[in-house]
Amino acid sequence: MMKNMNIYREPMRFKLLFVTIMVSIFSVLTGQAQNNSGEEVSRKFQQYSQRAVQEKLYLHLDRSFYLVGETMWFKAYSVNAATSKYMDLSKVAYLEVMDKEQNALVQTKFSLSDGKGNGSLVLPSALLSGNYKVRCYTNWMKNFSSDFFFETEIRVVNPFVKFDPNPDEKAKLTYDIQFFPEGGHLVKDIESKVGFRAVASDGKGFYFKGALINQNSDTLVRFEPRKFGIGNFTFKPESATGYKVVIRDRKGNSFTYSLPEIKEQGYVMQVREQSAKEIVVSVTGAGNENVSIFTHTHQDNRYTETKALVDGKVSFTIDKNKFGDGISHITVFSASGNPVCERLYFKRPSKDLMIDGKVSKDEYVTRDRVVMDLSTSSDAGIETLSDLSVSVFLADSIQTKDQESISSYLFLSSDLKGSVESPEYYLQKNNKEVDVDIDNLMLTHGWRRFQWDNVLKENITYPNLPEFDGHFIFGKVISTVTGEPAKNIGTYLAAPDSPARLYFARSNEKGEIRFEVKEFFGPKEVTIQTNLRQDSTYRFEMANPFSKSPLSSGLSSFQFDKTLENTLLTRSINMQTTNAFLPKWYKEAKYVFLDSLAFFGAPDEKYFLDDFTRFPTMEEVMREYVRGVMVRRRQKEFHFIMMDKLFPQTFFTEDPLILLDGIPIFNTDKIMAFDPLKVKKIELMSARYFLGFSASTGIVSLSTYRGDLAGFELDPRILVMPYEGPQIKREFYTPKYDTPVSLQSRIPDFRNLLYWVPDVVTDAQGKSQISFYTSDQTGHYRVVVQGMTKNGLVGSKTFSFEVTRRNL
Repeated sequence: MMKNMNIYREPMRFKLLFVTIMVSIFSVLTGQAQNNSGEEVSRKFQQYSQRAVQEKLYLHLDRSFYLVGETMWFKAYSVNAATSKYMDLSKVAYLEVMDKEQNALVQTKFSLSDGKGNGSLVLPSALLSGNYKVRCYTNWMKNFSSDFFFETEIRVVNPFVKFDPNPDEKAKLTYDIQFFPEGGHLVKDIESKVGFRAVASDGKGFYFKGALINQNSDTLVRFEPRKFGIGNFTFKPESATGYKVVIRDRKGNSFTYSLPEIKEQGYVMQVREQSAKEIVVSVTGAGNENVSIFTHTHQDNRYTETKALVDGKVSFTIDKNKFGDGISHITVFSASGNPVCERLYFKRPSKDLMIDGKVSKDEYVTRDRVVMDLSTSSDAGIETLSDLSVSVFLADSIQTKDQESISSYLFLSSDLKGSVESPEYYLQKNNKEVDVDIDNLMLTHGWRRFQWDNVLKENITYPNLPEFDGHFIFGKVISTVTGEPAKNIGTYLAAPDSPARLYFARSNEKGEIRFEVKEFFGPKEVTIQTNLRQDSTYRFEMANPFSKSPLSSGLSSFQFDKTLENTLLTRSINMQTTNAFLPKWYKEAKYVFLDSLAFFGAPDEKYFLDDFTRFPTMEEVMREYVRGVMVRRRQKEFHFIMMDKLFPQTFFTEDPLILLDGIPIFNTDKIMAFDPLKVKKIELMSARYFLGFSASTGIVSLSTYRGDLAGFELDPRILVMPYEGPQIKREFYTPKYDTPVSLQSRIPDFRNLLYWVPDVVTDAQGKSQISFYTSDQTGHYRVVVQGMTKNGLVGSKTFSFEVTRRNL
């Protein structure tokens, strides 16, 4: 019996040993997971950053104040958020002018190349007087929060419609105060720094005196803001409820607010300057588990470290050189790899692009030549080859403040949610007061370019592809029989044009189609259709490519000084005069194709019909002149038959693709009934041709004289709609007064915008020179220069000169 008992004990010992070993292995693995949580976050973040590449756009506008009817000129700088260098990812940018109700009143697209682009926009007379937002973004940027689209405010006045110069004058000023615990949370029995931001309904910070009061009405802390309504106070909550904040404004009005939720348990972080070279990040929590600190600048991982809490506390000392220029994100992760605290830290750019500009003299007369010398340099000792944009405009009494500079936007406000009041203030160097204010700014704004949940998931997809090789036109194919989206249907998009441009797309499982169009500029009338020989029961719904997301921040109050009515009248007359006397060639700018060939390349045969005796019917033309096509009739219908040039004596059994001014025509009988006297040339491509996922047995392309179909009636099942591609670039017009005759010209010149040039390139020594002529408008002129090097250095410069009346 004992022997049998031993038999059963051995397996039990083995099981206990196995359990002990597995527990040990699990403990080791768990410890490794805890110790490596920072490394795991770093790995996932690196993968995320490679997939979720961040574009930034900065738009330099020629001015910030306009009348309706004036042209807004702009230059776009597209950069990689991680490196601050030019980013050649998107080839198309979208620009909108939006009102305070979030309506896009004007929309346009323009081209980008090598991270740069420029364009213009005439402000329509339908705009009412008020403040507007100019918003700009790319298709790729639509995958992320619209809070990080480029936005800048402009003021527009419509002198032709009576307007209220101060519509918000009688509106009651309201206040909004938000509180931001450092690290994200208030935790019971742990002291925290609490940032606050007080903003009035006019969008500006305001001054007040505040007090933090507990449930017994005892005043615990008194505080007041520093700059722009922003400041902080320190607070150690002893209970989870019962606290309130009371403020009193300059007029003596009192308001009461609540604090954010106070947690029973959690983590608190504090960041403080230890020296000129180091900062200390302190973390307080419960227990003695490991915590990891992770920092990144513009999604570039800069520093990772893991330490264990000792009596609920731990500190990390970080060299400031570990941070990149601009805003860095400091995040604390628990041992399980979850983010528990975060805050922002700002480091001023260590390298600046210094731009200097001067004119040949301080004062000019009307119709005088201005010579401007521009130079760029850097304290970093690297190349100063720079790309600059320059605006010269009349700074009259109704001119508003200048637009935010490229430097403060790229390194500061572009990475903060909401609007920043006077961002240039924070970039001042060697000023301890500004250092305190910018740290308060970091406490009260948050980075929201991504959510940590998305980083840790590792399986995020992005529906909006970057337009790297051309503009995308989106739509959907719908069955007219079932009303449902139709999948796997071949579709064609074209516009009457010369040379012909044809695009093909096949619908996906959801019936969606996407055309990638190249050399597609300006307003056109496009056609979308299926192969009507095969598919004739479908309709199309085309998508609007502009974002439907709201603006990131509201507009400031509109105000116009009533005493400036005469100045406004003068400027209105000048604007109308300038538009009336623009040269005709300038008003009718058209895009010229760089490549004069059709999309299918050099034709195998080309026939200019004016070189032959004209026949009255297309059938005679095709039979007598066009050798590469045989005309046949089957069942009372015309058909074209072509020989395959790659396999002589081999004929295609299907009709070729027939085009009229680039539009596919699937009814050969209608082509044969068309008046041949309206056809300028016929081109043949005598081989199988593949366009996307479609294949055609040769191409017969007919072109009219104007490329406008010459009255040809399209099939009613074809969707015909107006569509505007990226705008055709215009050159800024400036007259020259370099001869006595032009100087004495009686054509009035009342330009307020003297000069705009978006692409001044300095040489290897950082120098460049431009010249232009003053107008008949006297006054004080401002020059605003924005610029960037290919290595990511940015800078700006503002200076001025005077123009007086010429003595006759």
